[in-house]
Amino acid sequence: MTPVSPADLAARIAARHRLGEALVVGITGSAAVGKTTLARQIAEALPADLKVEIVSTDGFLKPNAVLEAEGLSMRKGFPESYDRAAMAAALAGLQHGAVTVPAYSHTSYDVDPAAARTISGADVVLVEGLGLAPDASGQRPPLDLLIYIDAAEDDIIAWFLARFMGLWEAAANDPSSFYARFRHMSEDEARQFALSVWNGINRPNWLEHIALARPVADIVVVKALDHSLSI
Repeated sequence: MTPVSPADLAARIAARHRLGEALVVGITGSAAVGKTTLARQIAEALPADLKVEIVSTDGFLKPNAVLEAEGLSMRKGFPESYDRAAMAAALAGLQHGAVTVPAYSHTSYDVDPAAARTISGADVVLVEGLGLAPDASGQRPPLDLLIYIDAAEDDIIAWFLARFMGLWEAAANDPSSFYARFRHMSEDEARQFALSVWNGINRPNWLEHIALARPVADIVVVKALDHSLSI
């Protein structure tokens, strides 16, 4: 394995960019593996003369009301929980012109219509999140480049628990937070609940669906517990 930095990845992406064209780069991997963080680090490392946008695929999740009506409330993040047609159309459109992309609130744990934004004239669009694995036919979403973040499961669990507990703690002062509903739990109970969510939802989704993006990715980045990267 060779150590690699976000700046190294940014250099590879910049080398692929062609003047007058938007380069659409996907960044995927398990929940809590650091997709959002890596997207931000790459964006900061790209040349200043490139206009860079970051899009989260979370915005293409079906609203909670729709998921509930379809019996998918416990399948959020699985392929069927996304508006895949809308996401594919947006990804394709990013390469050609202005596209309005939806947004998601991790506080309300739902799509936030008020936060939708229009992206136009970008040189590089970093699309981070789930839903970027091939479909049943093996077709990859319309991306110019796909980066897959891999890591040991124990490390992913540690990051997942840390994120969940951070949101749980923050909800103590924010009754509007989705995580406020878990504040009746003790810290140990909340941690055990989060672990059950990983084992019952996130782990199966990772192994059965998300990981299918690994063999078709253009770049596979391996992340260690200390957040160092290698390829």
